[in-house]
Amino acid sequence: MDQENQIFGIRAIIEAIEAGKDIDKVFLQKDAQGELMNELIKSLKRNNINFSYVPIEKLNRLTKKNHQGAIGTIAPITFVTLETLVETTLEQKEKPLFVVLDQLSDARNFGAIIRTAVCCGADGIIISKNGAAPVNGDTIKTSAGAVFNIPICKVDHIKDAVFYLQGSGVMTIGATEKAEKEIYDVDLNIPLAIIMGSEDRGINPSVLKIIDEKAKLPMFSNIDSLNVSVACGAFLYEIIRQRR
Repeated sequence: MDQENQIFGIRAIIEAIEAGKDIDKVFLQKDAQGELMNELIKSLKRNNINFSYVPIEKLNRLTKKNHQGAIGTIAPITFVTLETLVETTLEQKEKPLFVVLDQLSDARNFGAIIRTAVCCGADGIIISKNGAAPVNGDTIKTSAGAVFNIPICKVDHIKDAVFYLQGSGVMTIGATEKAEKEIYDVDLNIPLAIIMGSEDRGINPSVLKIIDEKAKLPMFSNIDSLNVSVACGAFLYEIIRQRR
């Protein structure tokens, strides 16, 4: 956790939320009690802020200051709304390209995907508010600073984002080994959003049911899947190949 983006203390985090700060993640001490802690938990839930319970030893490792059982991080970037991202992009481009990350949790994979997405001219990245990888120092470092060069949007539910994209005329395609088609057999020269799943579970089944298309990469060994950032790069460069 980056010291410069760290916020600690129950009251300080509550005030940051009320001030409209983009809180990326909050760690709460297991079994912590008290009226103020309950107020913080209610505020986190009300504002859909990602939080988890951890042993006090972890909190003590994160800071030597008096954390009162609560430490959070303020995101180093400002997130955009889904409506602003999609509408603004569609006004400017005939064939936009969005990357949707469904519960991707590793900050380094997130950073690598951001870097590739920027290199490939993607117009925005959409992630979920809960369970997604944080935008932290690891993300910034792995992205080589590219995180500051592409709009990132947080949504309550990936399904709602898929429905909104579809309603805006954007085709949604999911990367999954369960697909019958290979990515090379799908027309990608259209308004497009690619959906990448989490490292361990892939795309949520409820999301897979509603997307327009599914595609896979050919595999020539008994290893059944690639690292998600590598797979995303392969998808993005096939999109470039078809659009050139």
